[in-house]
Amino acid sequence: MTTSLRSQLNALATTFADGVLAAVRAASLDDLLAESGGRRRGGQGGGGQPDPLRKARGRLARRTQAQIDAMLGKVVAAVKATRGKGLRAEEIRKALGLDVREVPRVLKEGLRTKKLKAKGQKRATTYRAA
Repeated sequence: MTTSLRSQLNALATTFADGVLAAVRAASLDDLLAESGGRRRGGQGGGGQPDPLRKARGRLARRTQAQIDAMLGKVVAAVKATRGKGLRAEEIRKALGLDVREVPRVLKEGLRTKKLKAKGQKRATTYRAA
């Protein structure tokens, strides 16, 4: 009796698998992506991206010098608001809502142009307006 049950289950599984494969083959790529919650690469389908400077894989797009300068202006304003106390990099990131990967470039540019001063080492580095 287990042999007939096993053969029935195998027949049902084969029929089900064949049906799923036929449905997938008949569906368009957009239908499949919509069902899986995925998006097409290149920004097609699936709605817009939340950050226009962010690429499809989560990698940040290259920033222009104007964008870096604008962000540096916001950082300097945030640091000045502390009245000489200064802020650490993670506090700057939280205050301005920046991505972790954006902060080092902006801080480095601020130090290079002498708009910011740094005191301390590693995570304990405090940035002040020059």
